Amino acid sequence: MIKRRTNVEILALGFAIVILVGTFLLLLPISSNHTDFLDALFTATSATCVTGLVVYDTATHWTLFGQIVILILIQIGGLGFITIGVFLATYLKKKISLRQRGLIEESVSSLKLAGGVKLVKHIIKGTFLFEGIGAVILSLVFIEDFGLLKGIYLGIFHSVSAFCNAGFDLLGIIEPYGSLTPYASNIVVNITIMILIIIGGLGFVVWQDLYEKKLHFRNYLLQTKIVLITSFIFIFGGAFLFYIFEYQHALASLSSEEAILASFFQSITCRTAGFNTIDVSHLKPATSLLMMLMMFVGGSPGSTAGGIKTTTFAVLIIFVYSTMTNKSEANAFNRRFDSKTIKKACSVFLINFIFIIISSFIIFNDQPHLPMQDTFFEIFSALGTVGISTGITRVLSMTSKITIILLMYCGRVGSLTLALSLSKKKKISNCKNPVEKISIG
Repeated sequence: MIKRRTNVEILALGFAIVILVGTFLLLLPISSNHTDFLDALFTATSATCVTGLVVYDTATHWTLFGQIVILILIQIGGLGFITIGVFLATYLKKKISLRQRGLIEESVSSLKLAGGVKLVKHIIKGTFLFEGIGAVILSLVFIEDFGLLKGIYLGIFHSVSAFCNAGFDLLGIIEPYGSLTPYASNIVVNITIMILIIIGGLGFVVWQDLYEKKLHFRNYLLQTKIVLITSFIFIFGGAFLFYIFEYQHALASLSSEEAILASFFQSITCRTAGFNTIDVSHLKPATSLLMMLMMFVGGSPGSTAGGIKTTTFAVLIIFVYSTMTNKSEANAFNRRFDSKTIKKACSVFLINFIFIIISSFIIFNDQPHLPMQDTFFEIFSALGTVGISTGITRVLSMTSKITIILLMYCGRVGSLTLALSLSKKKKISNCKNPVEKISIG
């Protein structure tokens, strides 16, 4: 008898299949002059898991075909293959089963089963609308520097990469591995990329809530309120601390306006997007630690972003605060978190923390010469599907590359899948074990 796979298993397996198909496409001679299997797998995983870590400069190593493969993997990874599949099915007038609706619910982190197909349609339309607007704006800038066709292509590529929080860029034709540093002072490019990252990282459920309720904050879902407030705190708080830490260091050569712009850009992009407008390999330890924290938190549920998510972080902070103040329940905006939500938040946090510990042991043992700060930065970047690197990605050994590949995959589907598996009881029993107290703290 064939075992019926759960929804979370289908999601995990689906991403693995997309990665493998992308790997074999990148291995084709038409994709590059030569790429070995591990590097092709690394690139396909990074693109599908919308991370942005690269072993080769995307612009100079991959051909046009290879770049398009990467772009398609980014789009599939950002939206989710379930979302795209359901949209195509509805377009072809196919009936969506109850099981498929359940897959939609878990794929986009919807709060309810009803309305999933409608949400998918809004996701697809909204995605192409925002990506299209971003592509037009960016193209106007790139056309001036690269000509009509090249400029339009670069505009489309970077718009999709930014919205999907992927961090892949094609500006290596100016400065290999330089990301957006050539446009560090360009306000149009910076603001466009930042807005696309923010919109892509808010979450599809938040989109729909904002669309339906406009600017009526009091009527928003609890998730929407938490996402907006937490994102606001991280964006502005991160930018402020980044500026304070680096205004006499990495930002010293920039004017006040450019330094503020760069601070906001790094605050937004290090949450999950992976672009950078300054060299992150020369940041102060305090700044690196700040960025690691922001990469660990990441974006919001059901979005193109990675990390433990803003809601997880907020629930844990509120829960700890309620415990410290001796409150019996964790509340926010006159609403109470149920025990299942708190357990899931704790599970996601702990699982990701365990991933970091295990992967750090593996990489440090395999390559003890790597700087500790850079190695942890790489680990947090991979697990948070961020993609910012201090430059050590290209010198990783085979074992370290495999470790980073697994981290990127787990960052995209792993912690969520494990948390969902833990939160679903395989067997319901009315019997409970007797309680016995232990000392904590």
